[in-house]
Amino acid sequence: MRISGMTHVRTSPYYPQSNGKIERWHQTLKADCIRPRVPLSLGHARQLVASFVDHYNHARLHSAIGYVTPADRLAQRQEAIFAARDAKLSAARARRARARRARREGDAAASAGPETRLARESRGAAMSPLWSA
Repeated sequence: MRISGMTHVRTSPYYPQSNGKIERWHQTLKADCIRPRVPLSLGHARQLVASFVDHYNHARLHSAIGYVTPADRLAQRQEAIFAARDAKLSAARARRARARRARREGDAAASAGPETRLARESRGAAMSPLWSA
């Protein structure tokens, strides 16, 4: 640790608030991995934790880092992911705008409505020499 410029600092005993990040990790691990699956042996527990850590780092999206995985963030792929999301969002907005426009144009045509039989007959009566008096 000294080579990398870090120093080891111990927290106060029996005071979990001083080490909040690891305590939050333990809470997540217990709530999402250990309690729902109930390991039956130490080997089974290790297997569950290993698969959970892999899922947590490579598949689970994290809100604190922009809904990307830690692996994507570490590999600096987040900008490409954000750009792809923005492109999808723009395409969806354009599709919705086209659908609204088509629906409005369809509503305008529908509000004119089909010509009724009575309207045809009254128009025909005015135009037809047979009906004129």
